Amino acid sequence: MDVYEAVTSRRAVRGFTDRQVPREVLERVLSAAAWAPSASNLQPWHAYVLTGGPLAELKKRAGERLATGDAWDEPEYEQYPSALKSPYRERRAAFGEQRYGALGIPREDLEARQRAASANWQCFGAPAALFCYIDRDLGGPQWSDVGMFLQTVMVLLRAEGLHSCTQMAWAKYHKTVAEIVSPPEGLILFCGMSIGYEDAAVNHPRTGRAPLGETVRFVDGR
Repeated sequence: MDVYEAVTSRRAVRGFTDRQVPREVLERVLSAAAWAPSASNLQPWHAYVLTGGPLAELKKRAGERLATGDAWDEPEYEQYPSALKSPYRERRAAFGEQRYGALGIPREDLEARQRAASANWQCFGAPAALFCYIDRDLGGPQWSDVGMFLQTVMVLLRAEGLHSCTQMAWAKYHKTVAEIVSPPEGLILFCGMSIGYEDAAVNHPRTGRAPLGETVRFVDGR
């Protein structure tokens, strides 16, 4: 698989088989992803990979919190601006329509939407998950470095025939994740990432992208 195919075939997969991901594959991906760029080579990412018993325990604890209606943890960062402006507001709304429309869930059925969203905390059945932290004393540029690291991981996973789904949803249960991975003081959980082999029986609609002219300007004197 060449790099163009890896990039364009990457998508958020929300249904995985229980086929195990070999440890050596995960190590190979993460060793290569360490070469992702970061300003002044700070390498501000802190990744924890869960499989087997520890991941099963995390899913169990998250499921128990969800079942009892336990409130989400106090947010440690703002996932979206409170007033999302155009065109971002429309793009987010279009994503929601496509995502829940593919599941046959109408906009007004909030309960069904919540049930569908709850699959986040079971990693959509994935047998492996990565949890990415950043030091709370670092700033916006370092958060962007973390994003480049995560993108590199996802592209390399595609090269290995694997799929993934990044999930800021796990930040809502950051205390539960911390119970399992025991991160040092001072780290913030940015997101989780489900990793595994795609379940072909699950519908995975591909979200579109804005036309090139909407997000890119060539300034070349023409």
